[in-house]
Amino acid sequence: MDKLRRVLNGNDMSGDEGEGFAQLPIGDSSSLDWSTRIKGFIICFVLGFIMSIIGTALIPLPRGLALFALFYTLGNGCSIASTMFLMGPWRQMKKMFSEKRVISTALVIVFMVLTLLAALVWKKSLLAIIFCCLQFFAYIWYSISYIPYAQESVTKAFMSCI
Repeated sequence: MDKLRRVLNGNDMSGDEGEGFAQLPIGDSSSLDWSTRIKGFIICFVLGFIMSIIGTALIPLPRGLALFALFYTLGNGCSIASTMFLMGPWRQMKKMFSEKRVISTALVIVFMVLTLLAALVWKKSLLAIIFCCLQFFAYIWYSISYIPYAQESVTKAFMSCI
């Protein structure tokens, strides 16, 4: 737990030196104490997971695919927002839009918006499901950007299969 706290506080800078932003200590980015941040993270993350499960349960209903797309997207949004409790919103935004993650972040946001548009405005359930799938892959690509060399490894593995 201490290692996690040191990393989130910015005391263990391994892997983040090349992002081009000054690293803010966690205390500079939020006035919440550590236990409140952990509780906020857990609540937000669990809420996101529950929303995704509810969306899955709603699939058999009329307009269930659109409801699934809505709840799945809101669940992903909660999951991304949950990490803001740990790092603070300003530091999280800096990391999300750093040079190495800006494309991944943009793709996640674009597919989230397109999923919501397809489900709620255009009322095209199949298109919403396609955008959900693309959102899923974009979210995975975004998530592995936080693991050193993971994107390069996945790209090489995928290219070797082709």
